[in-house]
Amino acid sequence: MNDVHPSIASLADRLGGRGTDVRVARSREWHATVAPADLVGVAGVLLRDCGTALILVAAEDARADAGMFRVHYLFAHHQDDWFAHVTVPLAGDNPEVPSLAMQHYPASRFEREMRDLMGIVPAGHPDPRPLARHGFWPEDYFPLRKDAPPPDFRDDGQPFPFGEVGGEGVYEIPVGPVHAGIIEPGHFRFSAVGETIIDVKQRLYFTHKGTEKLFEGQRPADAVRLAERVSGDSTVGHALAFCQAVESASGTVVPPHAQNIRVVLLELERLYNHVADFGMIVSDTGFALAHAHGYRIRERLLRLNHRVTGSRLLRGGIVAGGVACEVTDGAAVRAEVDGAVRDFLEVVDLCLANSLVADRLEQTGVLPAQTARDHGVRGFVARASGLDVDARRDHPRPPYDRLQFEVPVFDAGDVRARAMVRVEEVQQSARLIAQAIDGLPAGPLAADVPPIPAFTPAFAIVEGWRGAIVHWVSAGRDGRLHRVKIVDPSFLNWPALSRALVDNIVPDFPLCNKSFNQSYSGNDL
Repeated sequence: MNDVHPSIASLADRLGGRGTDVRVARSREWHATVAPADLVGVAGVLLRDCGTALILVAAEDARADAGMFRVHYLFAHHQDDWFAHVTVPLAGDNPEVPSLAMQHYPASRFEREMRDLMGIVPAGHPDPRPLARHGFWPEDYFPLRKDAPPPDFRDDGQPFPFGEVGGEGVYEIPVGPVHAGIIEPGHFRFSAVGETIIDVKQRLYFTHKGTEKLFEGQRPADAVRLAERVSGDSTVGHALAFCQAVESASGTVVPPHAQNIRVVLLELERLYNHVADFGMIVSDTGFALAHAHGYRIRERLLRLNHRVTGSRLLRGGIVAGGVACEVTDGAAVRAEVDGAVRDFLEVVDLCLANSLVADRLEQTGVLPAQTARDHGVRGFVARASGLDVDARRDHPRPPYDRLQFEVPVFDAGDVRARAMVRVEEVQQSARLIAQAIDGLPAGPLAADVPPIPAFTPAFAIVEGWRGAIVHWVSAGRDGRLHRVKIVDPSFLNWPALSRALVDNIVPDFPLCNKSFNQSYSGNDL
C-alpha cells in the first residue's frame, strides 16, 4: 500500500467513514459502496472539498445476479491524477437514487439519461423532461434493462416539450433535424429578436442506436469492432479507451512496442480531424480557399492512415492487449506528417492574414471559462476557454508519461480560440508522432488478455481529438461483457454550444457550430 496516492489514503477520513467494501485499485483508484442516503454527502465532499469532477455515471441492471440495480459514479481529480469510484446499490423494484443535479450540472445530464434508458428515478431532479427517450417509446420501456422487451413503437402525436420564450418581437427559427449536409439529425430551435439570438434549445437522440446494449454478451476482444464505430471520426479514441478499460480490468500489461504505436495512431487521428476542422471553420466565414486546402491536406493524411493500418479511418489498428499493425517505415511516416503539417501551417497563415476571416472569428461564440467549467466541457472547447485539461497529461497511460508535449490553452473562448487550439495541437501531434517513432522499442505487437473478473468494473480515459473519452466496462461470470458505459466528450459539450450562441446573430450559427463540431453519433448512443 506504500504506492497508494496520498489523497486516496486520507479519503476515508474525509468522508467520515461513509462507505463499505472499500478497496484501492491500481494505486490511484478508490472504490467503495455507498448507501443511497449517503450519496449526496459523499458527492459533496468529493466535488467541493476534494476538487474532483463527475466524469461518468453508469447504471447497471444486476437483478439476475444480485437482485438489485447498481449506479456507479466516477469522480476524477485532474490535477493530482486520482479517482473515486462510488457504487450505490438500489432496490430491484422501483429503483430510486438521490439526485446530484443541484450540486453539479453534468450530473443532471447523466441522471436524465439514466432515467430514460434504465428507469432509475433521480429523486429531486429539477428537470423532468426526457433526454435520450425517443418520443415513440412506451412509458414503461427502458432499453438498457436486461428484460427489456422489443418495444411497440407508436407515435402519440405529442410535441416535444421545448421551453418557450415569449415577448414582443420574439420569434422562433427551427433548424433540422434534417440538414442540407450528410450529417446525422439534430434539431435546434432559436429564439431571436431581429437577428440576435436570445435562447437556443437542442433536441438530439433522433438516431438512438442502442450502442451500449450491443456490447452486452460480447467477448471483449470481439467488441473492439463496435467500439471503433461509436463515432466514425474517433475510431482510435474509442477503441483505445475500450481496450484500456478491458486491460485494466484483466490486469493486462501492453508491450512497450505497442504502446508507442498506439500514440502514432491516436495522434494521426487528431491530425486529420483538426486539419479538416480548421478549413471548414474558416470556410464558414466565406473564405472558400481554406476549405479546399483543408480537405486536400486531410486527404493526404487519410492516405497515410491507409498506408499504416489499411484503413483511411484507422480501423483495425487497435486490439485488446496492443495493436494489430506495424510501423514498418517510421522515417517515411515522419516525413509525410511533417510535410502535411508544413503545408497546413502555410494555409493557416493565409487565413489569419485575411481581415474578413479575423473579423468573423474574433469575439464570436464566446464560451466564458466559468460556463465551460460548470458544464464540464472537455477537449479543445475547454482549452479554448482557459481550462487547462488534457487526459494525455493529467491521466497519462504509457508512453505519454515519458513523452514531451505542450497543452495549448487560450482564454478568449471564441471561435478563433477554438480554431487556434486546433492549430497548436496539430503541431504537438506531429511532435508526439516523431518521439513515438524515434523511441520505438523492439517487442511484440500485443499481449494475451486474461478473462475479466466477474462484476469487477474498470475504466479508462483517453484524450480523443474532441476531448476526454471515458469507457467503463464490467463482465459477467462467463467473461462476456455485462455492461459497457461510454462517455464521448460530445455528451457534455453539446449543451455548452447553446450557451455560446446567446447574443450572437443567427447567421453565425454555422460558424459557432463548426467550431464546436460535436458528434451526433457519440452522443446518441
